[in-house]
Formats: sequence, structure tokens, C-alpha cells
Amino acid sequence: MFRPHVNKIVHCRLRSGNKPLLPFPPILAIMGNAGRLERTKLKRWKMKLTISKEDYLKAIAEAESEEEPVIAATIARWLKITPPAVALALRRLQRDKLIRVGGNGRLSLTAAGRQISDRLRKRHHLIERMLTEMLGMEWYKVHDEAERLEHAVSDDFERKLIQKLGEQGPCPPGNEINTGAAERRKSGLILLAEVPAGTRVRVVGMYERDRALLEYFDGLGLRPGSQLQVVSRNYDHTMTLDFGVKQVHLGQAAAGKVWVQGLSHRPGSGAV
Repeated sequence: MFRPHVNKIVHCRLRSGNKPLLPFPPILAIMGNAGRLERTKLKRWKMKLTISKEDYLKAIAEAESEEEPVIAATIARWLKITPPAVALALRRLQRDKLIRVGGNGRLSLTAAGRQISDRLRKRHHLIERMLTEMLGMEWYKVHDEAERLEHAVSDDFERKLIQKLGEQGPCPPGNEINTGAAERRKSGLILLAEVPAGTRVRVVGMYERDRALLEYFDGLGLRPGSQLQVVSRNYDHTMTLDFGVKQVHLGQAAAGKVWVQGLSHRPGSGAV
């Protein structure tokens, strides 16, 4: 908006030499502060945009690893974002050549997109281990905390974590870094929901994104490293599990979130 009094102060000329009169120091300060404020806002906006982009790419990679349908609806549910906002973000990621969108709506990462998601998942993994191994936090709490911290960690801090913890090793919920369902199955793991009755198994890892589910598992005694036997598969779509000191019933939907390794099985019941 045109302001005559400011315009006169800034643009008036000295009679001697006809040189422009510089703005008074207070006006310079106001103009400088305004510029810095706008630059700060722009920097924060770009940072939020980068964080959002990384979160989408990581969610797509994790959906692949959990054998979830890699579609916009899954990403919206995981990130708790409205479908229109997800659709807009996916168009941007596609424009930036970070994802591909198939004719059936299936999402996949390009090489560039996977590089970003792998880096963030590695950082998330290290933070989870730090929270448990160094700070003693409960295993079922660390995923949510790592979600909040992973964007704030510097490259230097990440290198220190690697020096302290090493690059290899499972996270507290039992999952190896950047490992998907195909790699798990190839190494001999199977979902608890697929285990036949009479089979004894050891819990290796589990789905991390549902904090309430992890707490429920912990209350049952179903934790990474625990051993149990599948006593029966029931008509009501539950499984009876024997932990030695107690038996519990677990729905097959929840059992489908737990990866196990076979230890032994009853003859004729089929190998894990």
C-alpha cells in the first residue's frame, strides 16, 4: 500500500548534490527485520515440505515391507491425513520422480525415492535402538518417539549412534533395518497367523506402527524373543497360545502382525 509519509522520507533528495537520502536507521531496521522474517518463514515452509515428503516415502516403503496394499488409502490411514491431501502430495512426489503410480493406483518408489526412504528408515532404526539400549525406554514406546525425533537428528549425531550401536542389529520390536516381508520369508520367518497347531516358535519381530497393539502384545507376554506353542487354531478365528506359564487367545488379525521362527513341531502338523 502506498504511504506518502514513508515515501517522502525514503525517496526525498538533498538539495546539495541531488543525492538520494538514505532511509533513517529505524526504517532500515524495520525493512531488515521484515526480510529476515520472510526468509525464516520460507525456510520453515521448505523444511516442513521436506519432512512431509520423507514421511510419505517412508510410509510407502514400510507398507511394502508389511505386505500392506501400497495405495493412497493405506498411506492416508497410516499418516492420519485426509485423502485429498494425500492425493496432492502423491502428485508432487510423482512430479519429482520419487514415486510411480500404476494404473491400478499401486504406488512404488523410484531409485531416488527409495534412497531417501532407506536413509530415513535407517535413522529411525538407530533412534529406536538408542532409546532402548542407551536410555532404557520400553520397547513398545520407541517407535512413536523415533517418529518425532528422526527429522531433528543431524548427520553427525547419526554417525555417533553408528559408532556406539553399530549398523547391524534389530530394533526393539525385533525388525532388521530396511528388511521387507520377502527377505523375512527367505530367511525362514513366517507370520504367527500361518503357524499350524502343535508348532513351537520364537517371536522375532512385529508390526510397529500400532502402539496400542504393541502394548496389548506386551501385556500378553508376546514380545521379541519370547517362545510359545500354538495349541490350537479355533473356529472363531482365534489361536490358543501356550507360553508355558499361561495360555492366551489371540485373534488371527493380530497374529498376522507377528513374525516368528519355528523351533519344533508336532509330527504330522507341518513344518513352519
